[in-house]
Amino acid sequence: MARTIRIHETGGPEVLRLDDVAVGEPGPGQARVRNAVIGVNFVDIYHRSGLYPLPLPHALGSEAAGKVEAVGPGVTEVAPGDRVVYLAPAPGAYAEALLLPAERLVKLPAGVSDDVAAAVFLKGLTVQSFIRRTYPVKRGDMVLWHAAAGGVGLIAVQWLKALGATVIGTVGSDEKADLVRAHGCEHVIVYTREDFVTRVKEITNGAGLPVVYDSVGKATFEGSLDCLRPMGMMVTFGNASGPVPPIAPAVLTQHGSLFLTRPSVTHYVAARADREAAAADLFHQLEAGRIQVRIGGRWPLAEAAEAQRALASRKTTGSLLLLP
Repeated sequence: MARTIRIHETGGPEVLRLDDVAVGEPGPGQARVRNAVIGVNFVDIYHRSGLYPLPLPHALGSEAAGKVEAVGPGVTEVAPGDRVVYLAPAPGAYAEALLLPAERLVKLPAGVSDDVAAAVFLKGLTVQSFIRRTYPVKRGDMVLWHAAAGGVGLIAVQWLKALGATVIGTVGSDEKADLVRAHGCEHVIVYTREDFVTRVKEITNGAGLPVVYDSVGKATFEGSLDCLRPMGMMVTFGNASGPVPPIAPAVLTQHGSLFLTRPSVTHYVAARADREAAAADLFHQLEAGRIQVRIGGRWPLAEAAEAQRALASRKTTGSLLLLP
């Protein structure tokens, strides 16, 4: 049996339950992983609330780092004792142990700790996919990244700086502004007292930006469109303030023939070869010291509800972790 956080109904953090779940032996193509550290992400909240529906009851959690305990017949990708990190093909990482398809597991290099791996894997692959493939950021580009002090944002700010881009970041407080500046953000907008559209126009001398990355959603979407130059790209990838309402395609024309995309990292790394390549890129950035991972809090697995409350408050910085 493995202690596992599951939901039996959707709702607030109070619906999270700590259940004992039978794990069993791995079957063909499977591996049993004993989690060491589990990452907490906004997508976990979307699953819990029902925004992204799951059949019930269902475990939560998208990523974790741990060790392979056993493998089933035909497994060649990993062996017992290997340190691994993974994106779960279906939510279930909020657990002491679980069975996973072995091909989903990525071996960890010796220089990347379990804490760092669990804090950075989903967020880092998200950044890698969006700045390398969704819109390939080039040296000299100026980029707007909303929620720059969050777990994804801090990784993005550093990686974009390493690529030679200039980053404009939005944050909710002066403390967060200091944090993102220290991580390489050249222009910081405190959205609680500054209009980010006005500030972007000032910074760009009215030219606008080639790309905006927006995980906030409803509250910033329309303003983000106003920050783009003609034929710029809007990358909307989250709903922290609520889902973006439906938009008429003609609006994109009115703003200058814009491109709009709603990417998910799961599609970018669905194939093992793409997942391995993205992970290798991420690990290289970590080992080269270009990305420093900030861990904003740790909670025991049983206190997953408190971790989600902290994340939803948008008062945290960096990545949040659960410890089985």
